[in-house]
Amino acid sequence: MLELYGFSVSNYYNMVKLALLEKGLAFKEVPFYGGQTPEALAISPRGKVPVLRTEQGFINETGVMLDYIEASQTGTRLLPVDPYQRAQVLALAKEIELYIELPARACYAEAYFGMPLPEAIKEKTRTELLLGVASLARHGKFSPFVVGDSLSVADLYFLYSVPLACGVAKKLFDMDLLEQLPAAKALLERLEQNPNVQKVAADREAAMPAFMAMVAGKK
Repeated sequence: MLELYGFSVSNYYNMVKLALLEKGLAFKEVPFYGGQTPEALAISPRGKVPVLRTEQGFINETGVMLDYIEASQTGTRLLPVDPYQRAQVLALAKEIELYIELPARACYAEAYFGMPLPEAIKEKTRTELLLGVASLARHGKFSPFVVGDSLSVADLYFLYSVPLACGVAKKLFDMDLLEQLPAAKALLERLEQNPNVQKVAADREAAMPAFMAMVAGKK
C-alpha cells in the first residue's frame, strides 16, 4: 500500500492526497513534518513534505509523485494520454507553482502568521502575483476545468495554490486577485463541492489547531 508522509495543512500534501482519493486508491497517511534531523532527511532529502512511500522506496517532490501515481496506478486519469495535451496540463501546473504559489509563499509569514516582512518582499510578491494571474488567464481554458473538460493535475495545483495566493493578495494588498477571472472563481466554487475535496478540507481544518500551536511554539 502507498503511504503518504506529511501533514494535512500542507497544500502540496493535499494535492497528492486528492489525487490518491480521486483515483480511488488505498493509501495510508503517515504524520511527518520534515526537518533537518538525520531521521527526517533519510525520508526526504531536503527535509520537506510531502513524501510518497512505495514498495521500492521513497519518492519526493509533488510533481514527481503525481507523475508516478499516474504512471503506476489505476483509476481516474489526471493526465491526458496524448503527449501534447499532457504537456499543456503539466505546463499550466508548473506555471501555477512558479508564478503564483511561490511568489505568494514569500509572504505567507505575514499574511497567515502575523510575522512582518520587508516592504520590498511584499511589493515583489504583489507584482509577480499580478503577472502570474495574467498568465493563468491567457493559458487556462476553464471549460470548465483549468485545461479542459475533466479534472487534471493542473486543477490540483490550482485548487491548493490559488486560494492561498488570493488570501495573501487580500490581506496584504486589499486586492481581489481573481477579479478579472470570473471563470476561475466559478471553478473554485465547483471544486469545493467535490466530496473528496470536502474530505481533504475537513482533515485540514481538524489538523489546523495543532499546526498553529506548533508554529506558535517556534516563534
